Amino acid sequence: MKTLINKFPGVRSILLASLLAGCTDSFLDIPPQGSLSQEVLSNAQGVRALVIGAYGALDGAVIGDTWRTSPDNWVYGSVAGGDAHKGSVPYDQSQIFTIGTGQATPDLSFLDSRWRMLYEGISRTNAVLKVLDQVNDMTEEQKTGAAAEARFLRGHFYFELKRMFNMVPWIDENTSDFYQSNDVDIWPNIEADFQYALDNLPQTQAEIGRVNKWAAAAYLAKVYVYQKKWPQAKTLYDDIIPNGVTSAGVAYDLLPNFRDNFEPAVEASSPEAVFAVQQVGDEGTGNQNNSNNGQRLNFPYNSPFLCCGFYQPTQDLVNSFRTDANGLPFVDNYNSVMVTNDMNISSSEQFTPYSGELDPRLDWTVGRRGVPFLDWGPHPGEVWVRDQSSSGPYAAKKNVYWQARADEDANLSWSPGTSINVNIIRFADVLLMAAEVEAQLDNLETAREYVNRVRKRAATSSWVNNEHNRAYAAAVVSSEAEMLALGITSARAWVIREDTESTFVFLGGNSADISRWQEYKTPNYKISEYTSPFASKEAALNAIYFERKLELALEGHRFFDLVRWGVAEKVLNDFFAYESQIVPTIGVGHFSPGKNEHFPIPQNQIDLSTVNGVSVLKQNPGYN
Repeated sequence: MKTLINKFPGVRSILLASLLAGCTDSFLDIPPQGSLSQEVLSNAQGVRALVIGAYGALDGAVIGDTWRTSPDNWVYGSVAGGDAHKGSVPYDQSQIFTIGTGQATPDLSFLDSRWRMLYEGISRTNAVLKVLDQVNDMTEEQKTGAAAEARFLRGHFYFELKRMFNMVPWIDENTSDFYQSNDVDIWPNIEADFQYALDNLPQTQAEIGRVNKWAAAAYLAKVYVYQKKWPQAKTLYDDIIPNGVTSAGVAYDLLPNFRDNFEPAVEASSPEAVFAVQQVGDEGTGNQNNSNNGQRLNFPYNSPFLCCGFYQPTQDLVNSFRTDANGLPFVDNYNSVMVTNDMNISSSEQFTPYSGELDPRLDWTVGRRGVPFLDWGPHPGEVWVRDQSSSGPYAAKKNVYWQARADEDANLSWSPGTSINVNIIRFADVLLMAAEVEAQLDNLETAREYVNRVRKRAATSSWVNNEHNRAYAAAVVSSEAEMLALGITSARAWVIREDTESTFVFLGGNSADISRWQEYKTPNYKISEYTSPFASKEAALNAIYFERKLELALEGHRFFDLVRWGVAEKVLNDFFAYESQIVPTIGVGHFSPGKNEHFPIPQNQIDLSTVNGVSVLKQNPGYN
């Protein structure tokens, strides 16, 4: 966390789970080196360290390879939901492909890592709650505040477990027998944690990154939505939307520009930050643990970002951003026309981008050839893609830092870490969930109002244009003759032409030959609000569902949304059939109802739960 993580750097490595056990064996009574005893931590300073340690588990850096445990759910929410392909080459991190095609099995180490990481976070929150009764130098109000933060975080970790694995064992600070079964629904426990946090957290916090009562309200409302408790969710949203504030005291609202949600320079004061995992750039520790480590693989290959070519958006997602003559999405037939791509077209060849109308959020979400990749120049296409045949031609963009702020926002080793926060809940998410609730309750006009608020921001945002290329252009010229006389030798260098208000990219060869230059203009953006009332509840819900796909693309929501809406079977099987035209290997994908709504319980965890030859944990349906 930008403020908290630097206070107690050693907390991240403490084995807090040992605080939960009450061992009396003489050997086990000897504190292990490098750990802290409960006695040492039973004071205000110790509680603060434990709370920070619980926050420290949010970024997933506590268990092995962080791309397996990343809090943004890019594997389990976006790849599994059809937003993105695995990327890279088929053999690298192949389990992601398995997960993304509905073929996950209990033996996958990715799933075991995710399970272990979430229970590590729970262990840390339980450690806070367990030690509080022994603390004498804190007021009851201070203890309650610490408990509220811990229970909020515990609610988050259990929420992630619940929607991924469904039936999971509940372990809290009072548990003495850790061989708990997973045949009890834990939704009521999750609700209770967030309700306690809502009742006891302050409206604001002195430190960036700490949660407040409004974040608890938003998360509790989300829990209600997942259970289809529409009236309970509406009561909360009716209070949150007009009255909620961030932990810094900023009234909830949408940022002026869509892209600002992924800008470290504005995150601290963002009115859209309901609950975010705080990240930093290079903090001088020699590692990237606090630098959005879970996204470190997800940058264009053979590029200024060093590594690694994973997380490539799908053609299905790109097509979703097409708009009609009125600036509205093609909700029911978005794949009837394919947005032009550069599959099998070399970066040294001419390529004509799609000329039809597009929602501008596409180009803040997806890197595609010819469009400014922030200020890194126009995306050059095939040369930045490790293997088009296995994952298509596109690149993820929300996780990418600007060249102008690389010193502040990047933390480089063999791959980039960044200071871009991970948005678990942002205000646009709140508005769209509230819209869904209103539609379910037949309040269609209020639902339209919330959707339009999101679309209006997209329409009035600063759109992607060639000015982003200017600062790092090889030259800015006023005519074709001036450009051809430059004597450019570096392929993919770009030049700003003021006479055409466009960017020209050199394709290699003879720079005095105009045919060796590719002209790229600002895409044809058109987006508007829904001006007519929704025709029906079904039409309203379809529009809201589609708006979530557009607004929250590549933010880890898609798979879980499809499952809770009850449409995953049709949407994902249609996706596998369509996308296989671009990437044939995705055609093996299949969503099986009654099975793929949840991931399998990791076999390693089932084996570890064995008592007298019988496993306490039971496998999810369809995976035995």
